[in-house]
Amino acid sequence: MTQKIRGVVRGMILGVCLTGSAVAADNVDLTTPEGAIVANRKIQCSTIDNRPVFYTWQGSAFSRRRGEADQLLFKVSGMNVRQCVTIRDEKRGEGYRLVSREIMIYLDPRTGKIMDRWRNPFLGRDVDVMHVANDPVNQPPSFPYSASAKPVARWYGTEITGSWFMNLTIPLFYHNVLQGEYQKYVGGAYHAAEMFNFMGETANLIDGRKDTAAVKVGWVRVSEWLPWMEMQGREGLVYVHAAGKKLNGYEDLSPELKEYIETRAPAYKVPPPGDDTRPNATTWTVFKEQTRPEKLPRGGYR
Repeated sequence: MTQKIRGVVRGMILGVCLTGSAVAADNVDLTTPEGAIVANRKIQCSTIDNRPVFYTWQGSAFSRRRGEADQLLFKVSGMNVRQCVTIRDEKRGEGYRLVSREIMIYLDPRTGKIMDRWRNPFLGRDVDVMHVANDPVNQPPSFPYSASAKPVARWYGTEITGSWFMNLTIPLFYHNVLQGEYQKYVGGAYHAAEMFNFMGETANLIDGRKDTAAVKVGWVRVSEWLPWMEMQGREGLVYVHAAGKKLNGYEDLSPELKEYIETRAPAYKVPPPGDDTRPNATTWTVFKEQTRPEKLPRGGYR
């Protein structure tokens, strides 16, 4: 799950701990700003400061082009490790900040193995795969009240027959770091959308004795072609459909993810420090950092 959306989603899914180190014994009241904050922090991470929390998801990526059937491009398997730290403000109340880093690997749809080269069916040749490794993916602070002490946090979920669920749709349209400085005139802006479904059991969520909630998640992402696919502006897009859940810990990750982390990205076993101030990373910013720019030759690449 990449891009500015982290700030948007984290801003929508607010949360804060009442003590920063332990949860209250009373059940969480979802009708109050403070209660909504506690519930949403339990969804995102833990009400205990600096406690690592892992999410994972698995799914498939497809192509969509006018006039032809969608194609399964590859499978995906991802993880995010995060932690929350409590922040206190005289007017806005007791809030929190979430810091995280995430990986999503691309898998061969037939073998399920990690792919480092991919046969691009639209080009008829192989390209190098750049797996998602975004560090950090942090949120701005979230509070129950505004700077003028007005309530801003509320529970966005729906409760039915003992269960809760919440959906968020995040349209994205902003300056593309891989394009030039004339996007206002000739286009090229980053254009995508991410759609999330979070769900769980209400009793588990509002239990004041629990510092975190058991959560399942659905995720859909629609975007332009990934930079490493070398599509050179061809018409079409990629959509990813995945499902996942919050885990008990690192050991619950899939064998493929643990292999990737242990051999290529050991820093992803733990979240960033709670006071991390680095700018967020995305697939597009990481690609720019790791790829030498080239001018398109007359006639383009084949």
